[in-house]
Amino acid sequence: MKNDDAAARLEALGNPTRLQIYRTLVRAGDAGMPVGKLQAKLDLAASTLSHHLKTLINVGLVTQERQTTTLICRTDYDMMRGLVDFLVAECCADGACAPARGKKVGAA
Repeated sequence: MKNDDAAARLEALGNPTRLQIYRTLVRAGDAGMPVGKLQAKLDLAASTLSHHLKTLINVGLVTQERQTTTLICRTDYDMMRGLVDFLVAECCADGACAPARGKKVGAA
């Protein structure tokens, strides 16, 4: 993944509403969630939801599939894993990693 691509995805997730939408879709699993159910669950206006979904789709974090009259939104889990992998790919490459919060150095 290139820096520009990662930056665009992180920027999209930097909006609280889009982050809420994304986390809801992540929780929905592979089945995804119909737009109408997503709208009701998050109590968003249709135009607001549409605007934010468009951004998430444009950066590749979310996909949509039409099933007859229903539009299903899904997280692209491969893209999500790619973004997470990009963020941690060079973890501690230039130095020792700090211990996890709440853990003592050397503790398992």
